[in-house]
Order: sequence, then structure tokens, then C-alpha cells
Amino acid sequence: MMIVTSISSIMLLISTAMIIMASLISKKTFSDREKSSPFECGFDPKSSARIPFSLQFFLIAVIFLIFDVEITLILPLIVTMKISNTLSFLSITTTFIIILLSGLYHEWSQGALNWAY
Repeated sequence: MMIVTSISSIMLLISTAMIIMASLISKKTFSDREKSSPFECGFDPKSSARIPFSLQFFLIAVIFLIFDVEITLILPLIVTMKISNTLSFLSITTTFIIILLSGLYHEWSQGALNWAY
């Protein structure tokens, strides 16, 4: 057990040292206006290319990712149905789906799913 702890601490120190070295070496101190602006055939840009995107779109995307991960957690329940007790399978599945539906209801009641124009 002591060997595993010492090897883990050595690996942690080496990786931390490498991260610090890489961040010190890769710092760019030279900032040029021409290099940081978008390229438009040699002309100055008419407007900013970094327009902010909709926060509502970002929120919908995060909610989609959360529920997408939840679906990937539901799929293995089909395989465990054969090897588990019926009562425990139903209770776990029902609890999981109730938690998902309560999260969906919360997002819906907060108005996060309404698209504002």
C-alpha cells in the first residue's frame, strides 16, 4: 500500500510540474491588433466577429446534454433487468424516472424551456 501511495504522489508531482512548466513556456506576452482580429481579405472588419450568442440557447443546450446523459444511464437498466430482483428493478427504475420528471417539471416551471424571441 505504501508503494502505491508513493508512486501516486510522484506521478502527481511530475504532472503538476509539467503543467506549470507548460503554462510558463507557452505564455504569449506579445499582443497584436492585426493578429487578434479576424481576417477579411486584408481589409479591416466592418463589425465585431465575436458577437455574443443567446444565453437561452446555451441553457437549452446544457439541459439537452443533461437529459442526454440521463438516457445513457437508463439504457443499461434493460441489461440489469435479467439479473436483478423484479421489485428492486422496478423501485430503482421508478425512482430514477421520477427524479428525471421532477427535474423536467422544475425546468418547465422556471420557464427555462420557453424560447424568448
